[in-house]
Amino acid sequence: MKIVVVGGGSSGWMTASMLSRLIGKQHEITLVESEEVGTVGVGEATIPPIAYFNKVLGINEAEFVNATKGTFKLGIEFDGWRDAEHSYMHAFGRVGKDMGMAGFHHTWLRGKSLGLNTDFWDYSLNYQAAKNNKFGFLQKIPNTQLPGLVHAYHFDAGLYAAYLRQLSEKMGCIRVEGFIDKVNLEPISGHILSLSLKSGEVIEGDFFIDCSGFKALLIEGALKTGYEDWRHWLPCDSAMAMPCESVTPIKPYTKSIAHRAGWQWRIPLQHRTGNGVVYSSEFMSGDEASAHLMNNVDGRALGEPRPIKFTTGRRVKQWHKNCVAIGLSSGFLEPLESTSLHLVQSAIVRLVKLFPQQEINQANVDEYNRQSQIEFERIRDFIILHYKLNNRTEPFWQRMKAMEIPDTLQQKMTLFKETGSIFREQDELFTEAAWQQVMIGQGIEPKSYHTLADSLSDEQASELLQNLSAIMQGTAAKLPSHNDFLSAFKP
Repeated sequence: MKIVVVGGGSSGWMTASMLSRLIGKQHEITLVESEEVGTVGVGEATIPPIAYFNKVLGINEAEFVNATKGTFKLGIEFDGWRDAEHSYMHAFGRVGKDMGMAGFHHTWLRGKSLGLNTDFWDYSLNYQAAKNNKFGFLQKIPNTQLPGLVHAYHFDAGLYAAYLRQLSEKMGCIRVEGFIDKVNLEPISGHILSLSLKSGEVIEGDFFIDCSGFKALLIEGALKTGYEDWRHWLPCDSAMAMPCESVTPIKPYTKSIAHRAGWQWRIPLQHRTGNGVVYSSEFMSGDEASAHLMNNVDGRALGEPRPIKFTTGRRVKQWHKNCVAIGLSSGFLEPLESTSLHLVQSAIVRLVKLFPQQEINQANVDEYNRQSQIEFERIRDFIILHYKLNNRTEPFWQRMKAMEIPDTLQQKMTLFKETGSIFREQDELFTEAAWQQVMIGQGIEPKSYHTLADSLSDEQASELLQNLSAIMQGTAAKLPSHNDFLSAFKP
C-alpha cells in the first residue's frame, strides 16, 4: 500500500516518522510539502506522553533536547484564572501518597478539617522543584516508595519537525516538494486517487493522511466531512504569537497568564521564549492583543506579533473513506493544557492500531472516529473547567462563568464539590491528580472527604501530612538547578 502524508510541520513529520518506524517495511510512505506553505509552529509545550513517543522512535533524549533547543517541563502555572491575584499549578505526576483506596486529597482535606493549614501543592514534588527552578532525573524519592519527577518538554517545533524529517528519510520516507493544485477523487467511491501538483507532477496513493493544518485540504476541501463548532463553550478565536529573548533562570514550567479577554502563554526554550496571546475577538481587537503581548514579555522581542485565526471544535469525521486527518486538520483545541502535539501523537498511535491490512474496513473507521470524538470531548471539558470556575469581573470572564457547560463536565464538578471524588473515564488523558489540581486551584472546596481517610488517628494523619511536605521540599532542594542540568545534559 502506498501511504501519502500531505503537509510537513510537526504533525506531518511526527506521522511520517512513526509510520516509517512501525509499518514502513510493509508500505511505501511519501510526504508532500511545499516551502510556499507556512506552518503554525507555536506548539512548543508538551505533556509527559511525548517521551514515550520519542522512545518508540529510538530517539536519544539528550540529542533531542539539544537539537530542538529544548528545556524540561514539570507543569503549567495558571496566573489570574480564579481571580486577578491567585495562581496555582497543574503539576505533572502524583500528589502526596494514597492511603489504601482513598486518594491522597481526601487525607489532605481531613488535615484541613483538623486545622492543618497546608497548601495542596506542598505535597507535589513536581511543583516544589518547578517553583524553585530545579530539575533532575529522579524515578523515585530516595529511601521511600514515593515516585519521583515526571517531565515533558518545551522545544522549538520547527526544529523538532526538521529533526524528525531527517529521521524519517533515513527510514525510507520519500519527501516530495510541491504545492498541491488539485485533489483527484474516484468518481464512484469518492476515495482520493491522487494529488496534482502545481509543477504538473501527479502523486498517486492508496491511503492519504491530511496534515495540511487549518486548511484541511483533503478531509474538508476534497471530502467535505463537516466541522463541529465549539465556540459557544470556548469563544477564543484568535491569537498573536511572538518570540522574545530567553531570560535566566530558565523556568521548568509553562506559564498561562489570564488577561481580560483570554490568556497569554510563556514557554521558555534554551535560545528564546515563546509568547502568545489567545483572545476572543468579540472582547479584544487585534491591535489591543498585539499591544498587550508586546507589553507583557520578559525579554527583548525577536519579531512582530503574528496573527492566528482559529475555530475551536473538531472534524465530524476524522477518518473518512481513505483519508485520516491528523493535527490541526482534525480539529483545534486552544493550547491551554499543551495538548496539541499530544492529539497528533494519540491519533498516530490509534491509526497504527487500526490501520487497514488489505482494504479499509468500516468497523475500523467507525472505531477510530469514536475514540477520536471521546478524546476531543474529554480534553474540551478539561479546558472549559478553567474558564467556568472564575471570580473575575471582566465581561468576557463573566460570560464564561454564566455559560451552560457539557453534562459530562457538570457531573465531574458536582461530584467533586459534594464528595471530593474524581472518577476518570477509561483511557481518559488527564489523571485524577490533574482534575484535582485544577478544581482546587479554581476554587472548588469539597463539602466532605471519604471516610477511608479516617483510617489514621488525628495525630497520625497530621504527622503523615507534615512528614510528606518535608520530604517533597527537602527532595526538591537537593536537585540541581534547571539551568545547570541543561548545561550538563549533552549526548
